[in-house]
Amino acid sequence: MNDRVKEMPRIVASTRAAPPTWAMQQQWMFDALHLAAKEFVERYTHPDGTLIWHKDWPGMDGSDDPYEGFMNLALLYALGGDDELYDLSRAIWEGITWQWTAYGQIHREFDAYYDWMHHGEGYLYLYFLGLAGPATVKDRQRAARFAAMYTGDDPEAPNYDKEKKLIRSPLNGSKGPRFTVTAEDWSTHRGILDHYLAPYEDLEGVDFASGRCPWSDDAVYRQILEKMNERMNRGDVPLNLNATSLVTHAFMHSGDESLRDWALDYLGAWEERTRRNGGLVPDNVGLNDVIGEYNDGKWWGGYYGWRWPHGFMTLIEPITNACMNAALLSGDLSKLALARSQLDANWAMRRQVDGKWLVPYKHGDGGWFDWREALPKYPVYLWTMSMADEDLERIERIEATHDWNEIVVPVVSGRDARTGRETKHYIGNTEPWFQYVRGLNPGYPERILSANMELIGRQLEKLRSAEGDPRTWSDDHSQGNFSGIHIWQEMCPVYFEGLAQLTLGGPMHISHGGLQHGRVRYFDAQRKRPGLPKGVSALVERLAADSATLRLCNTSLFETREVVVQAGTFGEHRFVEAAPIDEEERPAGPTVAVGGRWLVVTLLPGAVLRLRLSMERYVYPPSYAMPWPGPYDADPMYVGRSTL
Repeated sequence: MNDRVKEMPRIVASTRAAPPTWAMQQQWMFDALHLAAKEFVERYTHPDGTLIWHKDWPGMDGSDDPYEGFMNLALLYALGGDDELYDLSRAIWEGITWQWTAYGQIHREFDAYYDWMHHGEGYLYLYFLGLAGPATVKDRQRAARFAAMYTGDDPEAPNYDKEKKLIRSPLNGSKGPRFTVTAEDWSTHRGILDHYLAPYEDLEGVDFASGRCPWSDDAVYRQILEKMNERMNRGDVPLNLNATSLVTHAFMHSGDESLRDWALDYLGAWEERTRRNGGLVPDNVGLNDVIGEYNDGKWWGGYYGWRWPHGFMTLIEPITNACMNAALLSGDLSKLALARSQLDANWAMRRQVDGKWLVPYKHGDGGWFDWREALPKYPVYLWTMSMADEDLERIERIEATHDWNEIVVPVVSGRDARTGRETKHYIGNTEPWFQYVRGLNPGYPERILSANMELIGRQLEKLRSAEGDPRTWSDDHSQGNFSGIHIWQEMCPVYFEGLAQLTLGGPMHISHGGLQHGRVRYFDAQRKRPGLPKGVSALVERLAADSATLRLCNTSLFETREVVVQAGTFGEHRFVEAAPIDEEERPAGPTVAVGGRWLVVTLLPGAVLRLRLSMERYVYPPSYAMPWPGPYDADPMYVGRSTL
């Protein structure tokens, strides 16, 4: 062990007790998920890390989906998964990147052009690799290079207008803004989009009120593309706020203050546009920063905006991500204001239908429509960060039309069969976790881990079935077969929502581009790697504005383990003191002064420990740094020649 860890504040846990059920469940999951990950990779990839898939893949969609299917390999390693996952997750990322470069969608290791709903999903993989340190020179170089594509500092990708503080198109990437789309760009979507609302009310031969639009009809398709190029593909949209996660990721690799400033300024630009629009975020501004510039002055009707295709979801999610990124970068929780104001504006329009309060999700030429129940998960994310009464009120004002303590067994990219709640990446239990950390859902750890264990088994059955054999998949990717690109997510057994929630003390990330925030994370002090040491289980039981209650258990009766507990997923908090407590919240040992990011806990064989960790939150710049120097920390960034 190096001197830096030796000098850290330390607590030794020696009280032995039988490990609780949740602790043994966590260990079962770590072991099972490792074996499941190996089987998943062997089933769907070649030895070089590329995927068993079509010989070609057209259009602009698709690179996000393979990344989504395999991204949890890196997050599982960061939580404490097997060592093998470090190299495996990196090899798969390289393989996917090479393969989709060959298909023509990725250029310079980044998607050539697509929107930030899909960029947001796919580049979760990068953010998880950031947690799965140590960071390599390649990691830091890529992060800086990718961020430059959005800060206006990459002449090959002029996505950002520094003067007007806008991203110049909803379709953007390593080749810059995509102002004009072709029939090939959307070719893989046509079959599935037949079942969606039309993007415009004035398409000839389309009944907008039907909620369906025949993209598969060539005449209609030509109209859609023409109107997209006229109205949608130039200028900025709120969806682009997800780019702040990519830039925040680069900041955490480098500490470059210009990246922090960009994220804060870009959010500020959307705050100003919202004020200009009377307090409701507009979904489109033109290249001159004029609301509705190419849309007859309408503040609605932009790409992934108020009218099409998902409405409020694809506005509030990027806004929430950007606000949380800004608060993380600045330490200023008032940066959550735009997300709060949009939740409030949406709630203010509520109306009662059949005894239920509904809020509008969409706005078109005829006004507000698509009325649905408000979702508590979005204010839960804000409350988890702020711990403010005002955000708690935003949660509690929503009528509980189902039992918030109920465990959801979700289906991916669809709805849970029992509750009807939407899910993505098998994330569906934000509300039950929220209830648990407030003391209102006893037994949640055992129940969510049991549900996760069942999910792993169910997914393995699918993977091993004839349906899951990639050698039998059709090579036809014409209209109607778009859904096949999601196959890796549908077959993946590496899902562990409860494990992440309980150990980190936070909900799982927002699946469309959010960072994985949490109150604590862990490092193995003896092996100098991220994650809980083998045999150690962790449970964040309670959260308060100035503290967290953490329980640790060494399930091994033969090995002493040493775990470094970090204040915040990104080391953004400061521990003040660590106080051992018993089940009645009484002192159970001497309080240790910490005064920093890290606390070392030595767990003797079979030891259990319950700690109240008092803390000051958001006092340090966020970082991917580990508690000890990494092997590449001193290596310089490489700079290429500007001329030959």
